[in-house]
Amino acid sequence: MAKTNRTVSTKKATDAARKDASYTGNMSLSVTLSPEQGLNRYLQEVRKFPMLEKDEEFMLAKRWQEHGDSEAAEKMVTSHLRLVAKIAMGYRGYGLPIGEVISEGNVGLMQAVKKFDPDKGFRLSTYAMWWIRAAIQEYVLRSWSLVKMGTTAAQKKLFFNLRRLKGEMKAIDDGDLTPENVKKIATRLNVKESEVTSMNRRMSMGGDSSLNVTIGGEDGAAEWQDWLADDSASQEEVLAEDQEHDARMDLLQDAMADLNERERDIIMKRRLSDEPMTLEDLAGIYKVSRERIRQIEARAFEKLQEAMLKAAGTAGLIEG
Repeated sequence: MAKTNRTVSTKKATDAARKDASYTGNMSLSVTLSPEQGLNRYLQEVRKFPMLEKDEEFMLAKRWQEHGDSEAAEKMVTSHLRLVAKIAMGYRGYGLPIGEVISEGNVGLMQAVKKFDPDKGFRLSTYAMWWIRAAIQEYVLRSWSLVKMGTTAAQKKLFFNLRRLKGEMKAIDDGDLTPENVKKIATRLNVKESEVTSMNRRMSMGGDSSLNVTIGGEDGAAEWQDWLADDSASQEEVLAEDQEHDARMDLLQDAMADLNERERDIIMKRRLSDEPMTLEDLAGIYKVSRERIRQIEARAFEKLQEAMLKAAGTAGLIEG
């Protein structure tokens, strides 16, 4: 299909749609939307595309559905670009470039046109709005923070409705919500109060910030990462712990030699195994009672403790 001078979309939406060959065919949407600076021009351009009458929309949808007529699909897309822009404006409060938000909405619109069935009786705008919102919301969740959020349907609902509900409660600029407001929101959205509190705090902090952002004046300015404390152990502490662990293992090996074969086997299977055996299992192996196995284990453990304490004192590892 030949390009038109007034075919409007975003480059990102076009590239994404082209990946689906069964949908786009030869359809090409060429005029690129520039974030923010080109917003007014974009809105003026999309208003130039005429709205479709119901009968005209039905015929275009049938041409696309039955014959893969990409020109018909393009007319349906371009006539609804203003709908995408209107929906996208509702997501301006998340600090993301509005051009990118509209781009994602346009991808959703294209997918809606692909799957639209005119025989069901409803208009494309009614059907497409759900695809548009879904595409935008996925983009917002994916881009707002590197930390994954909104992993369940309830959490997504909370993320996208929290600002509106706070506005209704005149608490949009508050930090932590009052217990009363937390309870109201949790009830309205059918989520836990703890989830409301957690989501509100994450959103109040805004999106991600770079650890390389400088703080203070230009003279001797430091970065945020310079103020982060390293809670991990130092090399000296790690080395000391490793040496102590090795010394204890040596003491244990020497002490194990003082046990008889049965005591050593029971201690190994009851105390030193990743999957300890039960008293009942060992009783079956040695053909004795569970109580007898418990007694042998307790006596063997006492012998180990005595031998290890004696050896540690001799080696100067402990005082006494």
